[in-house]
Amino acid sequence: MKRGVRLGLFGLAAAVAAIGAAGLAGAQQGGVVAPGAPPRTAQVKVTPPKAAATRLAVPETGEEPPPGESALKGAVIPNDQSSEAADVQPDETASSAVSKPAPQKPVEPMKRPRYAIAVLQAMDKVTAETIRFEAPVDKPIRYKSLVFIVRACETTAPDEAISDAAAHVEIDSAPAPQQGAGAAPVRQLFRGWMFANSPGLNLFQNPAYDAWLIACKTASPAA
Repeated sequence: MKRGVRLGLFGLAAAVAAIGAAGLAGAQQGGVVAPGAPPRTAQVKVTPPKAAATRLAVPETGEEPPPGESALKGAVIPNDQSSEAADVQPDETASSAVSKPAPQKPVEPMKRPRYAIAVLQAMDKVTAETIRFEAPVDKPIRYKSLVFIVRACETTAPDEAISDAAAHVEIDSAPAPQQGAGAAPVRQLFRGWMFANSPGLNLFQNPAYDAWLIACKTASPAA
């Protein structure tokens, strides 16, 4: 009797184990994890990276290229270098260089014409005598006790706004020597520019004499 009971228990345990195994297989197929079953590990499919664009397209057959044919046939040129080369526009640079105006030289002012003779006028305030005379350049001219020496006489250039004549004059006091007396010392009374159209600007004034410029005449040869 005990043996029969044991056989019955063994058969019941076997039936329970069969039922549990069938349930576990169904749970694994349906995606449901049975209680007490170990967790499943997710399988991730790893895709190898693609080859760089600059790799050479080598035939899979492993055959060598025929003579006269480059082994780099089929090489791919990176797009970055081609785009940078395409961005260069030499035409625009050349056009900008051509359109830039050339610097202009400054206009040189015209030279003032020089003359060989200055026309002066002097007045004796004591006698009210007035005299007009010509004084060649660098030649002393005496009027009573005065000696006039003209160093330069010129007129304004055609491109100047105002037309005028100017002379650089030196006037010395040199009284004539008297009989039986020595020569008096020479003193310079005036040195500067006189202007014909503005006689009051820089004329010679003395207690006894006045003098000013009238004009310039006879053009001197160019230096």
